[in-house]
Amino acid sequence: MEAHYKEGESSSAAHVAAEDAPHVVAEHHEDGDSLATTLDNLVVTATQEKSLIPGQELSGKELDRLSALNVADAVRYFSGAQIKDYGGVGGVKTVDVRSMGSNHVGVFYDGIALGNAQNGQIDLGRYSLDNIEQISLYNGQKSELFSTAKDLSSAGAIYIRTKRPRFSEGKRLNLHVGLRGGSFGLLNPSVRAEYQFNQSLSASLSAEYTHADGKYKFRYRRVYPDGTTAWDTTATRRNGDVEALRLEGALFGRIPEGSYMGKIYFYNSNRGIPGAIVNNVWKNSQRQWDRNIFVQGNFKRRLGERDQIMVNAKYARDYLHYLNPDTTLMYTDNEFWQTEVYASVANMVELRHDWNLNVAVDYQFNTLSSTLADFADPTRHTLMTALSMNYTPGPVSMQGSLMTTSVFDRSYSPRRGDAPRTEYHRSRTALNGALFVNWQPFSLHDLRVRAFYKRAFRMPTFNDLYYTDMGNANLNPEYASQWDLGLSWRRDFSRTVWRYVELRADGYHNRITDKIIAVPKGNSQYRWMMMNIGKVRIWGLDLNAEAMLSPSASLEIGGKLTYTFQRAMDYTDPSDNQDAAGTYKGQIAYIPRHSGAANLWANWRRWELNYSFIYVGERWHNSSNIPANYEQPWYTHDATISYTLPLRKLSMRFQLEVNNLLNQQYEVILNYPMPGRNWRLGVTLDI
Repeated sequence: MEAHYKEGESSSAAHVAAEDAPHVVAEHHEDGDSLATTLDNLVVTATQEKSLIPGQELSGKELDRLSALNVADAVRYFSGAQIKDYGGVGGVKTVDVRSMGSNHVGVFYDGIALGNAQNGQIDLGRYSLDNIEQISLYNGQKSELFSTAKDLSSAGAIYIRTKRPRFSEGKRLNLHVGLRGGSFGLLNPSVRAEYQFNQSLSASLSAEYTHADGKYKFRYRRVYPDGTTAWDTTATRRNGDVEALRLEGALFGRIPEGSYMGKIYFYNSNRGIPGAIVNNVWKNSQRQWDRNIFVQGNFKRRLGERDQIMVNAKYARDYLHYLNPDTTLMYTDNEFWQTEVYASVANMVELRHDWNLNVAVDYQFNTLSSTLADFADPTRHTLMTALSMNYTPGPVSMQGSLMTTSVFDRSYSPRRGDAPRTEYHRSRTALNGALFVNWQPFSLHDLRVRAFYKRAFRMPTFNDLYYTDMGNANLNPEYASQWDLGLSWRRDFSRTVWRYVELRADGYHNRITDKIIAVPKGNSQYRWMMMNIGKVRIWGLDLNAEAMLSPSASLEIGGKLTYTFQRAMDYTDPSDNQDAAGTYKGQIAYIPRHSGAANLWANWRRWELNYSFIYVGERWHNSSNIPANYEQPWYTHDATISYTLPLRKLSMRFQLEVNNLLNQQYEVILNYPMPGRNWRLGVTLDI
């Protein structure tokens, strides 16, 4: 038995139909591949909609093979993405896509955005790959029409999808146990259990513990502009220890014509902050404690042949404690509490077989409180309304969207004597939109031309606006305008050694206006204020190539290559070009002009081998592109080898990872040395 969905029907429609079926064991592929679902002796095949702007993706065995411990390690292999890494197992790791800044990147966990109203930064180093089956990066936005307003709000988005329970015939319980250890005193046990209550209801529970002392040797070398050596020494990185616990539970259900999912997430960590190495200070004593809890749910249902509804909801409570006991700088002992409530309703209607309409309304509520004296205690209400539609007349697919965002803030002034604190109210409303076009000029060849324009904005964070003695309550939102023109070609082979070849190329131009930056306040280098004085212009090129071949029935070989060119220039102040140290039209901080990655792998019987290479070209740590601010290129070679041993009804897998094979000494961020050669050994048992 086969059922085929109409051409142009949204991929979410295929999801709903597949989830209704009993004994589901499904393979899901993006960008136009088919969805095949085995129902005992029945097969349902749903041809999915081709993404207008295809994303970059790592999933399944690709993630397992990588020398990656967390999401940040995996995102490094996407073109156009730059990771700011402060080093070590517990170091903060944030992502910047196409030089627009990390605050313009939305990070979605099982379809619902991760939030941080305090500073807008999502630390991708917290999210281990142990319970993750897919990571996707989209520029502009994910072009799936059936989406929330939040999906359309960012200039770029990373989607993290956790593992779904899959059961073989007659089996109701899956158990996965893992243990990893290695350099930096790493000890990382994990367990995941999956249980099927009946054909329509299953659950999963995942737990993981991470401990590391964070110590590693590094070479610290500095050279004067004239080429002479200032100093060259070897030391040990300290205070980079981390102890973290993650607990995660999920419930997956199917109902007639629909599905639902509920999730609870808990993360608790205690880590040292090794800090920058300056003024011959080799050890810092700062520490940070984090506790993150959220509960979220998703519900989808068909209301008729042409109507679907989706409801998302989330509650999150975050705690942060920062301690700097060093009185020679400034003793700091601050605690922060964040609360977030989020709800969304989306309704998609098929007006015609080639014309769909989606309306989404999202509401988000955020609060921030602190032990800081005279803290502003801000609250924020955000209402987002989005109207989007797609139209697919023959070889052309088009999608457009309009979105309004209204933000209402409340804060309090510092206390003055016995007088009560003054309450302030501020509001901001913005209208943004996007247009995506995908054209297949030749029906017999999978060559596609695509383009998009999008305008997005991001509100200043609570820290930008209200942080004591630094925030600026008069800040304007930061706007991003994006233009993209791309080509993609894919060829699948059926009777040759080659399986497939895929090529992609995208040229783009981005503009950031009212960029929020910190500038000195008065004559003190320790007092700063946030201001809207930044303008950035970005020209870039992303190239991607992927191929796979199978020389024999037991051997598969494949690889991915990515390359990014970016000219990201500071256009803030045209008058700032009077001398060689001017910043006008200088490459902005930490953005390389050239970067790339390679990932090559081979599977032979029970063996898997993976080799990875990452290159980041020359950069400057300031928009003043002078020799004193120059940062050398760096690269790393990583390798992984694994073996799977079947034991009757069990499966045991051994994996050895060796990272930075050539022991290169490098820094991603100035004065934050990265580890040299290091290793991890892991074993997993599937029952």
